[in-house]
Amino acid sequence: MKTYDAVIVGAGAAGLMCALRAGQRGRRVLLLERADKVGAKILISGGGRCNFTNLQIGKDRFLSHNPNFCISALKGYTQHDFIALVEKHKISYHEKTLGQLFCDNSARDVVKMLLEECRSGQVEIRLSQHILDIGKSDLFSLQTQDGVVQAQALVLATGGLSIPKIGATAFTYKTAERFNIPIISPRPALVPLLFEGEAFSFLRSLSGISLEVVATCGKHAFREGLVFTHRGLSGPAILQMSSYWREGMPISLDLAPGLDMEAFLLGHKKTRANAQLKTILGEVLPQRFADALTSTYFSNDTIGTLTDKKLKDIAASFKAWRLTPTGTAGYQKAEVTAGGIDTSALSSKTMEVAAVPGLYIIGEAVDVTGWLGGYNFQWAWSSGWAAGSAL
Repeated sequence: MKTYDAVIVGAGAAGLMCALRAGQRGRRVLLLERADKVGAKILISGGGRCNFTNLQIGKDRFLSHNPNFCISALKGYTQHDFIALVEKHKISYHEKTLGQLFCDNSARDVVKMLLEECRSGQVEIRLSQHILDIGKSDLFSLQTQDGVVQAQALVLATGGLSIPKIGATAFTYKTAERFNIPIISPRPALVPLLFEGEAFSFLRSLSGISLEVVATCGKHAFREGLVFTHRGLSGPAILQMSSYWREGMPISLDLAPGLDMEAFLLGHKKTRANAQLKTILGEVLPQRFADALTSTYFSNDTIGTLTDKKLKDIAASFKAWRLTPTGTAGYQKAEVTAGGIDTSALSSKTMEVAAVPGLYIIGEAVDVTGWLGGYNFQWAWSSGWAAGSAL
């Protein structure tokens, strides 16, 4: 039976960062991964180019029942620290919109970098490992198909429930329950919204159409792209907003951001009185969408026959199109999992469970969920670094 200073379960972003940090501090580290390769989520992220962080990291970009919990870890290992690591390994990258940083070439470059850093810390990595049992006396004891390993510290880094096709499981949640660690009910986040039923049948005819909108849910609004799908709405604006949406809540879409729609319609009434409304709306919307809106919500009269009040009402509806989703596309399509391990059980500086000394929980499984755009990877790097620095 082999004994380590730390066993880390899960070789995703958080687990790899934790392992390399602890290993480079001289700790004897074993990293166990259920899959046959490390970094599965890293490899598929950003269309295969890995949106590895964001220049605009701040606590306001993260959801949690304790919004201040993430501050310590994010300050302890910042986006600039990770960028420095990327540059150390001569990985070329670029900034896209809203501070998002992507690899120029491939997400494989990031995984290779993390593995090289693990090797420099002499981290032992075992793949295709199934943990059959976990116990604790003086040491943590893990039973795998290859035998028992022991460690002074155990780190849970297996992520949440999102994207089960690449191996997501409830392992961390189930282990937390065994140690009586409180959990905030997990739910899909950064996920497409569904609109089912006859009332929304016209949306299905719009599948594939995209446009820029301001999507609002409660107090939160995002100006980004929207995409119609065969089941509802997706695209960055919808994914961002979905993290704040709850069942039964309406959403609002400004279909012409930055445009004074009332002045636009009243002006066209004077200059193009004989034009049909769908033709006028087609100047600011994809024509197929304009056709659907006029046939479903507005009469398709010539604009000159519509009263000023009617045009003002249309403009108001256009700037705040209200819809109530019937659900989300679930964990299959969710980029991350919101909720998870209650932060009240953890140290914000080390990610250690207060009631179970030596047990640490990091990454997506914790009740800290970032916006779309590299924020969740930064939480993985930062929380992993915090735990790796404490082991």
